[in-house]
Amino acid sequence: MAETVLRVEHVGMKFNLSQEKVDDLKDYVIKLLKHQISYNEFWALKDINFTLEKGERIGILGTNGAGKSTLLKVIAGVFKPTEGSVVHKGKIVPLLELGAGFDKEYTGRENIYLYGAVLGYSKEFIDSKFDEIVKFSGLKKFLDVPLKNYSSGMKSRLGFSIATIVEPEILILDEVLSVGDAKFRKKSEKKILSMMDKGVTVLFVSHSLEQVKRICTKAMILENGSIRSIGDIDTVSAEYEEMISGD
Repeated sequence: MAETVLRVEHVGMKFNLSQEKVDDLKDYVIKLLKHQISYNEFWALKDINFTLEKGERIGILGTNGAGKSTLLKVIAGVFKPTEGSVVHKGKIVPLLELGAGFDKEYTGRENIYLYGAVLGYSKEFIDSKFDEIVKFSGLKKFLDVPLKNYSSGMKSRLGFSIATIVEPEILILDEVLSVGDAKFRKKSEKKILSMMDKGVTVLFVSHSLEQVKRICTKAMILENGSIRSIGDIDTVSAEYEEMISGD
């Protein structure tokens, strides 16, 4: 019997959006204290329900603002859902905003340890994997250069190399296979595919439908924060193609 590694039940995520135009923080605080700030409720996710079994790879499709990244952040534990629950087995590695834990004043070398700590890795573990991280990133010559001098592609390469150094039970990917140059994209996709061969469960968001079809075994379409459909990759991707061509 297949093992369920992720269960998402009745998940809703509400944001309060300010209606006021505020010029600066001081103005905002004054208005807040005087109760002059009013909000609109915005439900980014509404009653999301699905399960994933070990080794399944699901592509999450939807137009901009459909709730794809919000859903991944709720599953990764970045956001606590307003309603419902997320239960998972094993380690989750979220590749969401690569390098979000970097400090631009620090060198590449220092940021490997800093970002590793953000991801929950010990110094000893990073020590043991340091050469592997550097080799995969291809940034050996730039290790002692401050990150503020790195291009966005270089930062993404370093972030990807650190984050994928462990093999999790669940891997969350949000547009990360579009980082760096063509050569590094090919290399990073190969790395992800090798993880999948070992039975990693994957949640994948990409603007490239071809990439989703190549990597995933099933898919879901999110529309206005709700699941429009979920099922095998061929059926759902065909529905999505029809949906976007009709826009």
